[in-house]
Amino acid sequence: MLGLMQDWPLTVDRILDHAARWHGDREVVSRSIEGPIVRTTYAAMEERAKRLSNALKALGVQVGDRVATLAWNSGRHMEAWYAAMGMGAVCHTLNPRLFADQLCYIIGHAEDKIIFSDLTFLPTLLANRDKMPSVKAFVVMTDAETMKGVDFPGALCFETLIEQSSPDFVWGGFDENLACGLCYTSGTTGNPKGVLYSHRSNFLHTLTTLQTDVMGLSARDTILPVVPMFHANAWGIAFSAPAVGAKLVMPGAKMDGASIHELLETEQVTFSAAVPTVWQMLLQHLQATGEKLTSLRRVVIGGSAVPEALMRSFRDDFGVEVTHAWGMTETSPLGTQATPNAAIAALPYEEQLKYRLKQGRAPLGVQLKLTDEAGQRLPHDGSTFGKLKVSGPFIVREYFKGDGGQILDEEGYFDTGDVATIDEMGFMQITDRAKDVIKSGGEWISSIEIENIACGHPKSAIAAVIGVFHPKWDERPLLLVKLKPGETATREEYLAFLDGKIAKWWMPDDVVFVDDIPLGATGKIDKKVIRQQFADYKLPGVKAAE
Repeated sequence: MLGLMQDWPLTVDRILDHAARWHGDREVVSRSIEGPIVRTTYAAMEERAKRLSNALKALGVQVGDRVATLAWNSGRHMEAWYAAMGMGAVCHTLNPRLFADQLCYIIGHAEDKIIFSDLTFLPTLLANRDKMPSVKAFVVMTDAETMKGVDFPGALCFETLIEQSSPDFVWGGFDENLACGLCYTSGTTGNPKGVLYSHRSNFLHTLTTLQTDVMGLSARDTILPVVPMFHANAWGIAFSAPAVGAKLVMPGAKMDGASIHELLETEQVTFSAAVPTVWQMLLQHLQATGEKLTSLRRVVIGGSAVPEALMRSFRDDFGVEVTHAWGMTETSPLGTQATPNAAIAALPYEEQLKYRLKQGRAPLGVQLKLTDEAGQRLPHDGSTFGKLKVSGPFIVREYFKGDGGQILDEEGYFDTGDVATIDEMGFMQITDRAKDVIKSGGEWISSIEIENIACGHPKSAIAAVIGVFHPKWDERPLLLVKLKPGETATREEYLAFLDGKIAKWWMPDDVVFVDDIPLGATGKIDKKVIRQQFADYKLPGVKAAE
């Protein structure tokens, strides 16, 4: 017997329709690429996005065609998203931090038909235009006046397309399993792979993020998504904010501490989300200027582990609660969040910290397990390391065009490539990427845990740990530290700082102070580049590998 409820397809166009109807005057504020702050509303955004759908239709875009965006977070970027998705096309977010050759490969693999681009990225597109044969039109996300100074033959103007198109367009009317979004992995091994989201998966992910124990967003919030829209859908915020009618504040291209602080204060932001490096820049700005945070109450940090010092400082100095989260492109992206449960919340804050610094527990919609190399399940005792695998209705089951072949195990779980533990409270902690874990004397050392502690040293700007050759132990940890401007430090100083905070056999065999630590396309430390740079590094007292 089937239920007798209405068949209401879960398509993402309904999200903006809802925002326009019930929260129509709620603002979306953007720091434009041209410079000024631009304000619109959800009602205006819906009308403009439907005009843009008509423009895309006139350009020959059909259901299933890929429409790419190469843009910062802005109201225009959101309009392009909903215009493409609402008409049944697939919105493909391109990561501008990738090299030109990688972008060209991804555009070709996706067979993008249209590319919307901010002014910032036009030189890259123009220089590589001949390497993008699938692209039939380039749309510059600016106004007609600015377009006069754009040197890109044949390019179309975003605002002109909207002005010349009708707002009469019927969104939806298709199966909820239709593809609506495409995002490529960063390609740390081999070519980047495409993760193809459906309307249903994005809609369900939105409902999950709205849970109180996840992002807990409401119509009373003002949200600043610093995490880019090209990085795993801005962690779903471009869907979840309009879903509840929250005010949105888009930072554009300026991600420095001073610019972020300005928006936080002028727009009275209550909630924000970004990777740790952004918050470290903001914290350094606040410490240098003595300025305060008057409205911000909650921050979600993901992308890499949160240093304890960062979490403490935001809470103790500025009254901001930091919650750790974990996810990946393949999980839409939210996978876990370290919101305390009842038992943990009853503990003193100092005792809560050991849980808050983990990546967190799974919300409804996500299942986790740990396995050994043979695929056998491992216990959730907080100390047993294993491969982290996930399943759920917004978890990838196959890469776009079948790249990578079969990617699920016999139980339908996806191998994240992370090594983790899960404790008795259900809190998961990433100990390393499988390719980054340091194997010393047959045991595993967590580079992430050492990095987090080293980042807590008052002289640290950022720290990284890799494994380097050792003739007896196979690998030993090497700590790399980028110091804050004007600081000096010694190897012994950092080893003393780590002493007592990690197991003695985890202690780095050496400390190297560097001018920079490379970050990858998603803002994470690029261990692949670091390993290449230090491939021939010789630890003190150890002969180099032959």
